[in-house]
Amino acid sequence: MNLKDFISDALCGPTDLIAYDVSRQLQQLFNGRTVIDSAISSFDLAGYVRGGHCSVVSETCVYNKSRMELSETGTLLVEEPENAWFSVLWKGNLLEVLILTWTVEGCRERHQWIIAETRQVAEGFLSAVCDWGSEVSGEILVFDGGRWHKNEELFQAITSASFDNLILPADLKREIREDFARFFNSRELYERYGIPWKRGVLLIGPPGNGKTHTVKALINETKRPCLYVKSFLGWYGTDHDRIRQVFKQARKTTPCFVVLEDLDSLIDNRNRSFFLNELDGFAENTGVVVLATTNHPDKLDPAIMDRPSRFDRKYYFRLPSAAGRLAYLNRWRESVQAQLSCSDKVLQHVVDKTEDFSFAYLKELCLSAMMAWMAERATPMDKILRRTAATLRAEMKEKSGSKGNSKEKKSGAAAAGAELWS
Repeated sequence: MNLKDFISDALCGPTDLIAYDVSRQLQQLFNGRTVIDSAISSFDLAGYVRGGHCSVVSETCVYNKSRMELSETGTLLVEEPENAWFSVLWKGNLLEVLILTWTVEGCRERHQWIIAETRQVAEGFLSAVCDWGSEVSGEILVFDGGRWHKNEELFQAITSASFDNLILPADLKREIREDFARFFNSRELYERYGIPWKRGVLLIGPPGNGKTHTVKALINETKRPCLYVKSFLGWYGTDHDRIRQVFKQARKTTPCFVVLEDLDSLIDNRNRSFFLNELDGFAENTGVVVLATTNHPDKLDPAIMDRPSRFDRKYYFRLPSAAGRLAYLNRWRESVQAQLSCSDKVLQHVVDKTEDFSFAYLKELCLSAMMAWMAERATPMDKILRRTAATLRAEMKEKSGSKGNSKEKKSGAAAAGAELWS
């Protein structure tokens, strides 16, 4: 057997026989050693190596193909092996690890084979890598493309989020904080009275009004593990497979948050029934808090919106009132240097002229005004702020006239880029 061409030869076979043929050939090649095959999505060898838990002592003579991707925040390159063979040193044991990826009926399958001296070592290594890949401690576990991966950058991005720097109506902010604190502290009470200890919470409202910040602040304040679902689409498996993976991981991580941002874009006619079954079916979701957001509740099926046992609590994030806009602009004014500040009179004028502005659009107003001031420093900020508010107001009216009032509100979030993990 030509080891150099092992991967290419294996992938040339019938797709429904690849796993069988590879296992058979490996058993012949490594006669007397244990060969185990798995397709567990949390097997993240590259991350396990980066974490210092094992080391790649050499690479075999086969050609290893990896895929380079940007991390969620776009600042780091992450290498993900797709078809590769490694020699790995783990706890004094030398193991061979083969990773293969192929397509079956439009879905990507990824298997890993571990070759070790004994079954105990092979299974121990597989368990160690998968357990590490599914632990959530000091990072966010992100589900994307049908696989889980850890992201410490995302975790660091939410550590500065708090309710102290979130402008919301006082009653809404207090109610949300007390609701989640009470839930996580009440497991014994729920169980005593036979009430399932799980939650489904939906944050509803036009974009750019604090839903994203609230999610980040809750994760930071409660210190509970977070599983962030970026998409149920992916190369690996079907929608049903991927939804099952998410809830299976959540049940292993409890108590935890499962964050589904823009729920209306994640759930469609193909996967709705399966999603609802995982959310509220026979399997127990003890300790699982499904925290979802939507800008378009009208796009959600009544089976999601109207059945309390699925999303038993809904919080509405409306466009900020005059008091909310004043609070936001005052906070901005306090944060800038004196030359960039403005008078009380102009601040109140801007508040009056920004009805229907989201917090995201107010953010754009402040940023645009500061950039304009830097370009023309001889002009007082009072004048620039008035002018910028008028310009943005005119833009909103133009968009409203051409696309409808709902599109006007949507533009505020698009301008601010209010992604959860940006």
